[in-house]
Amino acid sequence: MELKTKVHAEDNKQELKITRGFELPLELLFKAYIEPELVEQWMGTKVLKLDNRKHGSYQFETTDPKGNKHGFNGTIHEFLPNRKITRTFEMENTPFPVQLEYLEFESTAENASKLTIHIVYRSVDDRDNMLKQPFAQGLNMAHNRLEEIVTKLK
Repeated sequence: MELKTKVHAEDNKQELKITRGFELPLELLFKAYIEPELVEQWMGTKVLKLDNRKHGSYQFETTDPKGNKHGFNGTIHEFLPNRKITRTFEMENTPFPVQLEYLEFESTAENASKLTIHIVYRSVDDRDNMLKQPFAQGLNMAHNRLEEIVTKLK
């Protein structure tokens, strides 16, 4: 089955471009990224902090099947409602360094929108190591949950 969330990685580059179209109005797609209750539902994570503003920050925590806790955090550098979020993303206690994420939201029709994520890694190796993980499948599953959950808010 083809994944709806597309991950594009050019050879020898330290970045990824991710795109996904949603059957959701722009405002609802953006809301799914900024409301803690919605983030927890579609990401399957606990939101410890989500301060959506320029110079804001966030902190999430997940628990794996063995009961181990894993933290994720970052700083929000740009926040333009219904348009753009620029932030860092760090997976605590992993070999992966901090990455820079540019999330852009756009309306494509009255009840449709598109998310484009541009991720910049410290190196090509860091990017390639991330791609060795089930990254694309996990992101696609999360985006499928996002659409399913947020559709109920229409």
